[in-house]
Amino acid sequence: MIDTVLTFVAALGSGLVGGVFFAFSSFVMPALDRLPPGEAMAAMRSINVFAPKPPLMLAMMGTALVDVAAAVFSVVRWQGSGSWLVLAGCLVYLAGIIGMTAAFHVPRNNALDRGEIDAAAERRWREYYDAWHPGNHVRSLAGIVASGLFVLALVLR
Repeated sequence: MIDTVLTFVAALGSGLVGGVFFAFSSFVMPALDRLPPGEAMAAMRSINVFAPKPPLMLAMMGTALVDVAAAVFSVVRWQGSGSWLVLAGCLVYLAGIIGMTAAFHVPRNNALDRGEIDAAAERRWREYYDAWHPGNHVRSLAGIVASGLFVLALVLR
């Protein structure tokens, strides 16, 4: 029973976090990119102040913890294809959301926060956006795919 609850919570959390990143990919970042570079940088800096706080961090890291527990339970109580799907969902979420955020997005956010808004702002914004935005598609897709894998695992139980 606990493995079913963990898988259900992992599905919800993955979908929620993937949805947040989907919103960024589909309309937040394109909207920022329509602003003058200095304004876009200032707006993204403001977002970067609030993003690493609850509730996003609770959803993101809470789902990661649930995924770890779900992975352990899926190995301990191996149930064939359902267990494989849970493990796959956990790996997709942990690599695609947590790994991508820590290794790819946070360093770029920190660099953006350190940069001056000056004559070179346009070049810095373009470099930031052109890397950050497609990288965010990976996070969005990872959350959605992980959620789907967890749901499929529940259906097959």
